[in-house]
Amino acid sequence: MMSYILQTNHLTKTMDGKNLVSDVSIHVRKGEIYGLLGPNGAGKTTLMKMITNLWKPSSGSIEIFGETLTPSSYEVLKRMGSIIEFPIFFGHMSGKENLKLHCEYMGYYKQGAVEEVLEMLDLVTAANKPVKTYSLGMRQRLGIARAILCRPELLILDEPANGLDPAGMKQIRDLFHNLSSKHDITIIISSHILSEIESIADTIGVLSHGTLKEEISIKELSDINTAYIELSVAHTKKAAYLLSDKLNISNFKIMDEQTIRIYELRISTHEIARMLALNDEPVNSIIKKSETLEDHFLKITEEAVK
Repeated sequence: MMSYILQTNHLTKTMDGKNLVSDVSIHVRKGEIYGLLGPNGAGKTTLMKMITNLWKPSSGSIEIFGETLTPSSYEVLKRMGSIIEFPIFFGHMSGKENLKLHCEYMGYYKQGAVEEVLEMLDLVTAANKPVKTYSLGMRQRLGIARAILCRPELLILDEPANGLDPAGMKQIRDLFHNLSSKHDITIIISSHILSEIESIADTIGVLSHGTLKEEISIKELSDINTAYIELSVAHTKKAAYLLSDKLNISNFKIMDEQTIRIYELRISTHEIARMLALNDEPVNSIIKKSETLEDHFLKITEEAVK
């Protein structure tokens, strides 16, 4: 029994003396949707280029379907579909012709496969038009159609929602859930948009400055107790000193000139307000809040910058 369909081990890619990806170890289970989340320039595309054998790692290794990836792993690549960066097509040919050409290239001759993916991606009416007349969103959908055409076991999609309107994004989300649950296709999808990844992924890997900051399941994320106390005061430096000195609170963060977030909840808001008032530090407001997923990821990626 193979535990992961894909895993990278201490993967590093250096170009021109700069580490694009450093010591990244991700673990992807069969049949799941794995979201790579990170700002532009975090290393998502570099990682995907190495997984699809377009780039060779500087160090570390990649295991796919239980085999270590080498420059001659052609059979492994036949079992994968991908969009890396922007999908390229022959502009003078129609969408349908481009897909048929891909089937020839892959040696895949399943009857009706091209028509089926054109329908799945809502491209039937544009099927016979030249791709150069397609909008950005239509090209992106055609790229996804090509990636899933040969029914791969592993699908690798770099920012697949690029250029899609909200309705198009929902359609793609539903399609991915369907491919994952009904066809047992494992999907790795990258995005810099949290809400996009959050609504689709089973597991999230957070990349920042080329390093993996966290790998966590959506279920674990929802279980994390991310409540905090937001404190608004006149002098954050003085208040921070008092929190530390008088109440022995160390887990807090100064957000701006007036706001402090306290992540220790063993002391009540009443006790904090009373201590500050007794020490002549007026409290404008003090409120218990819940941290959003966005706050959680911002905290992780901000810590990486420091």
